[in-house]
Amino acid sequence: MQPVLTVGLDGSPESLAAARWAADEAEKRKLTLRLLHAWPQLAPEPARVPSEVDQNYWAKRLVHTAQAELQARHPGLSVIGSLVAEDAENALVQAASESEALVLGSRGLESVASYFLGDVSMPVVARAQRPVVLVRAGTGEEGPVPAPGSRVVVALKLRDSSDSLLDFAFHTAAARGVPLLAVHGRSVPLHARVPWGVDHDVTEEMKRDAQKHLSMALRPWREKYPQVDVADSIRLASPSKAVVQAAEGAVLLVVGRREHRLAPHLGPVAQAAIHHGRCPVAVVPHD
Repeated sequence: MQPVLTVGLDGSPESLAAARWAADEAEKRKLTLRLLHAWPQLAPEPARVPSEVDQNYWAKRLVHTAQAELQARHPGLSVIGSLVAEDAENALVQAASESEALVLGSRGLESVASYFLGDVSMPVVARAQRPVVLVRAGTGEEGPVPAPGSRVVVALKLRDSSDSLLDFAFHTAAARGVPLLAVHGRSVPLHARVPWGVDHDVTEEMKRDAQKHLSMALRPWREKYPQVDVADSIRLASPSKAVVQAAEGAVLLVVGRREHRLAPHLGPVAQAAIHHGRCPVAVVPHD
């Protein structure tokens, strides 16, 4: 079976934007696109109730409508629909494990409710064992030709293994035919701060050390993807701020999430990217 890219559908503008983005990505990567709608109260057999209150009817209509739209936009793309009678969070985590990646809609900080109450996307991102891409409403419409200046941005911590992040980022940049920017943010330590600003000897040493490790991390991937134009950037600022600023205008921001088996959670950079980034954000789990 052809590898699958799964998108979670709930009928919201964000999930429909995610479906359009996912269809474009699946076509570029030559993947099958799976549209997944999960609801615990879906009936195993057709319910004999009026259609206006039949959850099965509305679930099928949601998936079929999206499927028809995406196949009209991408005639050569294989699109399949899937209805699951299960809690959405668990269904999506399971679907992610069976997919190259999972794509979900995201509200960022567009509403107070999304910030304080959250939605299913955040716990799914924290638990999924495969990359999860979060897409806001209004994205996914860039068309077949990337806009001038478009690029993939990947945030690197350097103290951890970066292979899974770089694999996803380089693969995406190659598939989309856009450059890649690798960013490392590092806060200036207290001992480098002086009354007139910062001690430039300390900050220059920090930059040299970071640049050495960043170049080493990128070297094998530059060789594997010679067709990708690669740039790097060392920014002496809080990592969260550095990454969000670097991602302005990007087609995708790739950040990491360390896997915590007992208490899955997101780090500050991933949270900042999801809440404040304006482009789609891929959260990639790593050891």
